[in-house]
Amino acid sequence: MRLAKIDGLRGLTLISMILYHALWDVVFIFGGNIPWYNRAPGYIWQQSICWTFILLSGFSAGLGKRQLRRGITVFLCGAVISAVTVFFMPEDAVRFGILTFMGSAMLLMVPVERLLGALDGRKPVMLSLVSFLLFFLTRGVNSGYILNIRLPEAWYANDLTAFLGFPPAVFFSTDYFPLIPWFFLYLTGYGLYGIMSGGWGDNGIKAFLKESSCPPLEFIGRHTLIIYMLHQPVIYGLLTVTEKTLH
Repeated sequence: MRLAKIDGLRGLTLISMILYHALWDVVFIFGGNIPWYNRAPGYIWQQSICWTFILLSGFSAGLGKRQLRRGITVFLCGAVISAVTVFFMPEDAVRFGILTFMGSAMLLMVPVERLLGALDGRKPVMLSLVSFLLFFLTRGVNSGYILNIRLPEAWYANDLTAFLGFPPAVFFSTDYFPLIPWFFLYLTGYGLYGIMSGGWGDNGIKAFLKESSCPPLEFIGRHTLIIYMLHQPVIYGLLTVTEKTLH
């Protein structure tokens, strides 16, 4: 089932992400000077993008029927990006980036959906509330803390612990989205889908989301994976040509 407004919001977020990554290339690869980018405005912009993408991905997990195949595809795309950056751009390597996380979350939802059972009654509401609370409580795990309590250093041992959310001191990635805390935000989105598909959907929410508002954005939102895979090489190529032209 396609929900046009969800596709449109995903497309708008993808455009925002492309602009954010374009400025990232300008600042960190081409040496541009954009002071606000590394400060609070840039951080808020980056967080708005990843929060929206992950919530929408979790929400859409309830819509799709081929979760296993989709998860494998997205995970492999993440592996390709990691391999390319590690071998050709080691100073800007992407390890456990957003696509690796998205694919992993989709695959995890296959058994998690069975554990959760049917999302009816108050279950979706509780799932969203508890998951969102856990997301906030575990936000500091990647830095070694939870609620200002220092976690054992032994937990931060290798790439496997980094994948889970406990990166060792030597770990580096320009795009890092481990399972903790982000899977809790993904589950929050999944719970929101359950709320919509229950009684709230009968109140017109589903009909509203199905209604098309901006076909171009919705088209982009339906093809996010291929656009994501291509956008950085295109941006880098355009910036390289622009730099040579200006000089």
